[in-house]
Amino acid sequence: MPLAKSYKDLNVYRNAMEAAFEIFTITKGFPSEEKYSMTDQIRRSSRSVCANLAEAWRKRRYKAAFIAKLSDAESEAAETQSWIAIADKCGYLSESFVVSMNDRYDHIMSQITLMIDTVDSWLIS
Repeated sequence: MPLAKSYKDLNVYRNAMEAAFEIFTITKGFPSEEKYSMTDQIRRSSRSVCANLAEAWRKRRYKAAFIAKLSDAESEAAETQSWIAIADKCGYLSESFVVSMNDRYDHIMSQITLMIDTVDSWLIS
């Protein structure tokens, strides 16, 4: 069993939480007309990565449920990248932020994929 005692101990969770906070901070500068569309969606998807990782952690008794929640977290990370691309096209983000966040979410998704690939080591009875 992994050394983590809580989802909060997972590097992937910490990385996702830091990324979600950075997105929250940067989206404060988005135009007000984006409040209920882009701003809400990118914040929601970035936070959902964290929430799905926490849910996955509590579902480690059930292999299929654990994998499903990890897959949801990975999907939300990809959605966040999509919103970053749209915000970039709209001119709301700096190139350096876009590159940094894309790299960060690629890393988060690879961490999640590794957890799925090594699922049996994460399960509890």
